[in-house]
Amino acid sequence: MYSPNGEPVIFNRDCDAVVIPAGESGTIPEGVEGVITQALGGSYTVYIQGNLFRIAGVDADAIGKEPTPLPELPENASDKDVEDLVWDQMHTCFDPEIPIDIVELGLVYYCNIEKLDGERRKVDIQMTLTAPGCGMGDIIASDVKHKVELVPTVEVCNVELVFDPPWSADMMTDAAKLQTGML
Repeated sequence: MYSPNGEPVIFNRDCDAVVIPAGESGTIPEGVEGVITQALGGSYTVYIQGNLFRIAGVDADAIGKEPTPLPELPENASDKDVEDLVWDQMHTCFDPEIPIDIVELGLVYYCNIEKLDGERRKVDIQMTLTAPGCGMGDIIASDVKHKVELVPTVEVCNVELVFDPPWSADMMTDAAKLQTGML
């Protein structure tokens, strides 16, 4: 049985949520009690009556938390500054069941930033999942798209889920392997 050791919360309003790992969306009603089991990258995993739910950072106020601040670029930002911020944003994306970001897990296979007219940019990302049948795949890809599109000057981000090559633990960074006890 799952035994959460996190912070108790009471929903102070109705809140959109995603069931983990099924990926189905629904609403948690005001007044429901739960326990935060993971708070990473601005989103929250909450344990409620035997189930896990993902609460997006924009809905953090529903559980008494501050919404995640928007990313900012320095004045006269270079292309490198934009690229660094895009990668920083991807580092805030987590599988709700694994407390390691998608970059450290080795899930991001490709990231290309194309400058359009003026300062506008398009970002194309190819990423995978730790398991092809993961019900959270579309949710994680949507999280990546949303967070990268928050980067100033990024007009559009396309995220494609790919499964070739298949993901393996060898793709994890040494820091991620150390955190999971694999190193």
